[in-house]
Amino acid sequence: MPHTTPPCPQCKSSYAYPMDNLLVCPECGHEWNPSEVEEEAGLLVKDANGNPLSDGDTVVVVKNLPVKGASAPIKAGTKVKNIRLTEGDHNIDCKIDGFGAMALKSEFVKKA
Repeated sequence: MPHTTPPCPQCKSSYAYPMDNLLVCPECGHEWNPSEVEEEAGLLVKDANGNPLSDGDTVVVVKNLPVKGASAPIKAGTKVKNIRLTEGDHNIDCKIDGFGAMALKSEFVKKA
């Protein structure tokens, strides 16, 4: 019989099992209602204007952002190409010329 239980939305484990009307992950202990998770499928990240972002988009920084250890901030208007979305507070991973690999908050960028 094929395995039809969806993976854990928190740790992506494939060993989730049903318990009553919930699914449970034995690896991280997360419990969830499968009907609610289907609606939330995919990571939804919005820019400063409320436009949805996706992997590979180009964005523009909307305000000067200080960088720890750098002598100058990332200036407003800096174009950042080929972003990658992640979960967490700083939900954009990217490379910025002159700064290198960086994590940004989506509230400080707009879609180009």
